[in-house]
Amino acid sequence: MADRLYLSLWYPNFRLEMLPSALSGVLRQFATVGAKRVSAASAYPINFTEPPTYQRIYVDTPHAAVAPDTPPIAPSVPSIEATDSIIEAAVAEATEQLHDDMAYEFEMRWQLWSPEVPPTTSDRLGRPIASDSDSDPDADFDRPVFDDSDSLWKLRPHTVRILGFGPNFDMAGYEQNGHVLVDFGLDTPWVLETLEDKALDFAAQLHIQQNVEKLLAFTLLVEKNCGISSRLLWTESGDPLAEKLIARLQRVH
Repeated sequence: MADRLYLSLWYPNFRLEMLPSALSGVLRQFATVGAKRVSAASAYPINFTEPPTYQRIYVDTPHAAVAPDTPPIAPSVPSIEATDSIIEAAVAEATEQLHDDMAYEFEMRWQLWSPEVPPTTSDRLGRPIASDSDSDPDADFDRPVFDDSDSLWKLRPHTVRILGFGPNFDMAGYEQNGHVLVDFGLDTPWVLETLEDKALDFAAQLHIQQNVEKLLAFTLLVEKNCGISSRLLWTESGDPLAEKLIARLQRVH
């Protein structure tokens, strides 16, 4: 059964004014393996049952098509939307009103191998989440040359949510969830199960291993570059993820 996957991060001697910097640091590490810009940002007061006091969705502006014989033109000035979605700008805007009973959430995307379009799921509040579109503007940033157009396995965009918690948000929930929490969504891209434990074919084995390597690469980048004191990769059900990953990699090999 699919399970939600999280990464909790704690910082030494953490204070509220450090939260924007901590969030920017994690987002920058994510940008090395995923999209370079924030796709949405929100701020929640008290707990997640309250409506957000701030919310912004960054809309990508598609490039207009031009005829092959059109003479080159000077690069256009980035739109306000594109400029605001830069990590530092998005964090600064969302955390402008920094309060100790607020949580700040940022959405980014990365490309993971999947045999089909991810199904509609629900977020932690039970709200429906529509599948990310295959027309993701960041879709080519890590597409390998061996991506077979006839294969069921494709690099598809998946949304990751990175949250920072004020010390009084949700009754000091950071003690359990971390000062910063990374919500990877369902763990299916890393521990895809088959009926009756059916053996995976070569393509499935290869792409699941690549997904696992990307997850571990991001986790190690955060550990190395973000000044954390501790981290925990965990699942909502409490099932040990390490055992599931080891079992998956053993089946790959």
